[in-house]
Amino acid sequence: MRLAMLTPAPDYGVPHDWAFDVQADALRDAGADVTAVPWTNAENLDSFDLILPLVTWGYHLKHEQWLAFLDRLETERLPVANPPAMLRWNSDKAYLAELGRKGVPVVPTLEVDHLNEAALAAAAGVLGADELVVKPPVSASAWGTFRLHGQDSVPMEVHGRRMLIQPYVESVTTSGEYSLILFGGELSHTVAKLPKNGDFRVQPEWGGTNGAVEAPAGALEIANAALAEAPGKATYARVDLLVGNDGDLQIIELELIEPALFLHCAPHAKPRFAEAVLSTAKRASEQPLADR
Repeated sequence: MRLAMLTPAPDYGVPHDWAFDVQADALRDAGADVTAVPWTNAENLDSFDLILPLVTWGYHLKHEQWLAFLDRLETERLPVANPPAMLRWNSDKAYLAELGRKGVPVVPTLEVDHLNEAALAAAAGVLGADELVVKPPVSASAWGTFRLHGQDSVPMEVHGRRMLIQPYVESVTTSGEYSLILFGGELSHTVAKLPKNGDFRVQPEWGGTNGAVEAPAGALEIANAALAEAPGKATYARVDLLVGNDGDLQIIELELIEPALFLHCAPHAKPRFAEAVLSTAKRASEQPLADR
């Protein structure tokens, strides 16, 4: 099988080998031929059995170009895992409010078209929480994310922008976030992510740490309920949950585009990942072009 793994634009400026190599090696160990292709310059993709957007870092900084690229993948009926409709849906965190309306437990999320001090204060009242987190609906690695109080000034970086507002969840600094990683719809392994002391961001870029754990009771059922609402079937998925301020598990994010999959955290993770990807590639190769 010939696989294209999409990577950042050449000028993105952040090393990505650590993410690409572990995933590509897992696929190569299973017999696949893996080629790195920058997503911003992916001209010739029709010779691949499957396209994997697993390292499309920076798509949030070139969102219009990203959406146009997804349109092209659909128009040309190219085999992609995960499917373009799912990638488009997952690109904007407005899906959190959509999941909440459908009864999936998520961190309460409000959207404002233009964030300012009045909007922040109003959100604090609606959410019943003075301590808040604001984040762009299109973002990655906690980019543009701030922890604020309802009476604070809005940072200039996000002032006037379309933003999401959520209550600050206390458990992020104690139990942290739980990441359930699923391949082919089956749970592979679970990781707990914790921020460094004095921070609330769990990403490694901000000093966060992680380690393998057992999935909390009920977490898989919530993850499956969320994924059932996504457009299409996920070959790979990461569902991030935490214990909400009400004591129940809540989804904080679905990662269906370019998630860290923590393949090093479980001995069976790499072959399970490879099996799911190659199964998708095989199905795609057997599917008539008109039906893709």
